[in-house]
Amino acid sequence: MLEFIIKYWMEWVFGIVAGGLTLAYRRLSKKVKEQKNENKAMKDGLKAMLHDRLYQSCNYYIARGWIDTVGLRNIGYLYDSYHALGGNGTGTELYNRAKALPIKNSYTEE
Repeated sequence: MLEFIIKYWMEWVFGIVAGGLTLAYRRLSKKVKEQKNENKAMKDGLKAMLHDRLYQSCNYYIARGWIDTVGLRNIGYLYDSYHALGGNGTGTELYNRAKALPIKNSYTEE
């Protein structure tokens, strides 16, 4: 028995190491997949919130008929982030319509 162990110890060690590496790889790949899914969900949620704020802001200014410089800057920030996350063309259309509004600063003109 001792001769058998001495003769084949490297194969046993290799088998144990290979099994351990396989287990570690499976756990790591599962964690990476979970993290990718979580990141996608967070990206989609952020895009949905930006979508909501962009639509509300643009519709507010369009209904009002004019926009101030602060509002224009704010919807620009919203649009840039929304577009970078893959926002759709409807957001672009509303943003362009809001950008085309006359600019009035509420503290100087009414």
